[in-house]
Amino acid sequence: MDKIRIVGGNALQGTIPISGAKNAALPLMIASLLSEEKLILENVPRLADVALLQRILGNHGVDITTNGKRNGDDPDAGQTLEIDARMIVDTTAPYDLVSRMRASFWVLGPLLARMGEAKVSLPGGCAIGTRPVDFHLDALKALGAELDIDGGYVRARAPKGLKGARIVFPKVSVGATHTALMAATLADGETVIENAAREPEVTDLADCLIKMGARIFGAGTSTIRVEGVPRLTGARHAVLPDRIETGTYAMATAMAGGDVMLAGARPDLLESALDILRAAGAEIDATNEGIRVRRNGSGILPIEVSTAPYPGFPTDLQAQLMALMTKAKGRSRITETIFENRFMHVQELARLGARIQLDGDTATIDGVERLTGAPVMATDLRASVSLVIAGLAAEGETLVQRVYHLDRGFEKLEAKLSRCGAEIERISG
Repeated sequence: MDKIRIVGGNALQGTIPISGAKNAALPLMIASLLSEEKLILENVPRLADVALLQRILGNHGVDITTNGKRNGDDPDAGQTLEIDARMIVDTTAPYDLVSRMRASFWVLGPLLARMGEAKVSLPGGCAIGTRPVDFHLDALKALGAELDIDGGYVRARAPKGLKGARIVFPKVSVGATHTALMAATLADGETVIENAAREPEVTDLADCLIKMGARIFGAGTSTIRVEGVPRLTGARHAVLPDRIETGTYAMATAMAGGDVMLAGARPDLLESALDILRAAGAEIDATNEGIRVRRNGSGILPIEVSTAPYPGFPTDLQAQLMALMTKAKGRSRITETIFENRFMHVQELARLGARIQLDGDTATIDGVERLTGAPVMATDLRASVSLVIAGLAAEGETLVQRVYHLDRGFEKLEAKLSRCGAEIERISG
C-alpha cells in the first residue's frame, strides 16, 4: 500500500493548478443517465472516485470515452469525458460498487425518472457518520415513486412517470438536492424544492442540466423551481474548479509559509474560508490568474469557527484548518455541525505533537511552537490531507499511510506540492 513521505520545513513558492471539482464532476457524470444523447464533460479531475463512477455507469450500459492528450496540450488540464447513455441495459446498481462510493447512490433518481424503475443498493455506513438517505427517498416519494426496501436494496418504480411536487427538506442536504433536482427535470409538471442546498456544485449541476434542455430556476438559492420536460438532449459542460482543493492548498501555504498562486481558482466559491484564512494571518489576493496566498514571517493567529452549509465554512475544510491551527499563537475552537465522527484526525495530529481537546462537537486547539514528524494513518479523504499539511511544517519526517483516501479527492498532490518546493514523495508498496 502506498505511503507519502514528507520532510517538513520548506516554504512553498510557485504555482499550483486547481483541478476540476470532484463534488461537481460526480453528479454531472450521473446526470448523463437522463438523456439518450451524448454529454461531454470537460475539466474532469483524474481521481479514484471518478474512475470508480465510470465503472458504475458502465455497469448500466453507459459508454464513456476519455479524450487523450495531444502534443502541446497543457499537462495540468483536466480530462474530457464523452458519456453516451443511449442504451441503458441494467437499472440495478449492485452493493459491491455502491458500497465503495456513496455518491453512486444518486443514480437512483435519474434511472427512475428516465426508465421508470431502478434497483440501487443502500450505501451503508461511512467513516465520518451515518449520512442516511431518507431525504433522497422522501423526495422521490413526493414525486410519485413507489419505493420498497428489500435485502439492502431500494426498489423504485414509477411506471407512469414521475409527477411534479413540492419537496421540503427538513435539513439541508447536498446529495438529496442533487437527487431531487435530477429526478424533477423529467417529471410531469412543476416541482418546487425548498430548503435546497446552495452549494456551487448544485448550481453547476443545474447549469449543465439547463444546457441539456431542463427548465430550472433559482439554483444557488434555498428554493429551486423545476418545470419538467419530456426529454433532455446532449450538451458540453466544463466542471467548475474545486473549491475544497483551493482551500486545502491555501491552508498548506499558510502552514508552511511562502507565496503560491492557485491558478484557475475562483474566490467567489469559498469566501468564508478565505475570510478565515485572512483572520489567521495569511494574505489573500484575487487576480486574473486565480488566488494568490502568502504568509511570510508573520505567525498564525488563532480563530473560532463552526462548519455550516454553504455559504458557511465548509465541513470539507475543517480537518485542514485544524492542522493549520495546531501552530497558531493561542487557542482556537472549531465546531463541527455537519457530520458526527469527523474528528478522527485529532489523534493522528496528536502524534505530531498537536494539543487538541474534544468536547462533543467542538475541538479546542492550543497552538504549539513545533510539530515533530511521525508515522500517521489517514482515516478519510479530508483527514488524510490534514496530515500532509501538518507534515509540511513538522520537524523531520512524516509518513502518511493509507493514502488511497487522498487519491479519491486530490489529483497529483505530491507533484503539485513538490513543484512548489515541498520535500514530499510517494513510496509504493
